[in-house]
Amino acid sequence: MSPVYVHFGCGPKAPEEWINFDVSPSLFIQNLPIIGYFYKRHNKIIFPENVRYGNIVKGLPVRADSCDGLYCSHVLEHLSLHDFRQALINSHRILKKGGVFRIVVPDLQLAARSYIQQLDSGDRLASLAFMQATHLGIKHKPKGMEGVIRNIFGNSHHLWMWDDQSLSYELEQAGFKSIRLCSYLDSADPMFAMVEEKHRFENAVAVECVK
Repeated sequence: MSPVYVHFGCGPKAPEEWINFDVSPSLFIQNLPIIGYFYKRHNKIIFPENVRYGNIVKGLPVRADSCDGLYCSHVLEHLSLHDFRQALINSHRILKKGGVFRIVVPDLQLAARSYIQQLDSGDRLASLAFMQATHLGIKHKPKGMEGVIRNIFGNSHHLWMWDDQSLSYELEQAGFKSIRLCSYLDSADPMFAMVEEKHRFENAVAVECVK
């Protein structure tokens, strides 16, 4: 049986050797019959044809204990704490024993240290810079129909931030083992080189763990 590798929250990074999922509203619309046809004609298509619509919180259409590798980059920070924990449970479920899960999220500790340094230097706008850098605040709240649509379907803001300690703890609670900080292209499995991008590891926490 061929190895199974799953990449969720993939965006346009969707190698054929991986099963790629995303939950973007744009992908959902792009895949609709008739509407999707006109959408693709009048909009820039950012999702390759091999990207499937799938939500890790609700559970991906992937058999339990079937994945050799699982990857997500700058995805989990867009989830509420409750949904984040459900995503870890679902991730653990689809991995086979010994399967590897690699995660990249923005580094809260690094952002907090930068904020304190700016504050200590007398920068009166340090908090503004922190909120913008972490995408935790909302600069402009859309009104009317646009606001309704964004509130229902949008997921661009960060809902919960992580440092290496809290992320490792949550992974441990979800049943993962051999938890370690990792870096770009340091996996023993060469398959991960197909989905990893160097710039996404900058100012980020990257963790590898095993089921």
